[in-house]
Amino acid sequence: MLLFSLLVAGSFALGALAANDITPLALNTVRFWFAVVVMGVVVAMTSGFSRQAAAAPWRYVILAVFFVTYFVLMFEGLKTAPPVSAAAVFTLTPILTAGFGYLLLRQMLTPRMGFALAIGAVGAVWVIFRADIAAILRFEIGKGEWIYFWGCVGHAVYTPLVRKLNRGEPAVVFSFGVLLAGAIMLTAVGWSDLQQTVWRDLPPIVWITIGYTAVFASAATFTLLQFATLRLPSSKVMAYTYLTPSWVILWDVALGGAVPPMLVFLGVGLTMVALVLLLRDEG
Repeated sequence: MLLFSLLVAGSFALGALAANDITPLALNTVRFWFAVVVMGVVVAMTSGFSRQAAAAPWRYVILAVFFVTYFVLMFEGLKTAPPVSAAAVFTLTPILTAGFGYLLLRQMLTPRMGFALAIGAVGAVWVIFRADIAAILRFEIGKGEWIYFWGCVGHAVYTPLVRKLNRGEPAVVFSFGVLLAGAIMLTAVGWSDLQQTVWRDLPPIVWITIGYTAVFASAATFTLLQFATLRLPSSKVMAYTYLTPSWVILWDVALGGAVPPMLVFLGVGLTMVALVLLLRDEG
């Protein structure tokens, strides 16, 4: 999940640079098919395909609906929402996931986990607004952030649903099924966008974003999330997303942005405290 949070952060940084050059449906359709090919090769080289994995394909369709919704609304939101601001919205996901984890799996949120999630939330907000209390008090939800929030709801449902619908298939095989269902779904819904996109005129950053999101933010994160979800309570899994704003700042610096004030790293420390509390809690 540490690696998951790092890879997801890259989607915010790169996605914001490409969001206005291609429609979310066109971008995600191509990246999903690319990810299907990558994951198909991984499955063929590891566990292989089995008849058991092909049983009840409706499971993959249901999961794909929620994850496709997340990614499409993420890129739609990034058209206007800054990447760090979008990361702020993403930190709502652990609380939402805890709620859906109870509804779908009856996973209880212990007082200690609730306390840890609260600490993580405070730390994440501190990082997001770069230790500027005035900026926190002026917090306003823009159109892009609001659109992305509904994508995060889809992500929060997806996490416990994986555990409920998995029948013992390896993580890579299950991920392949979800990616394939998502790619087919996106192709059907986004066919018009695919036809209208002038692919040869797209700037390089779009292709870089498609490649990154397909390999690292789709195939890899799908597998990492499946692996973790089958071994940890849903609220713990998504608690690692509190690290995402910190990773986003590092991505921004790497892409030429400014280094944040030292006070910001107080928030980073709080997210670490939250993670330690969650890892020690077996509830």
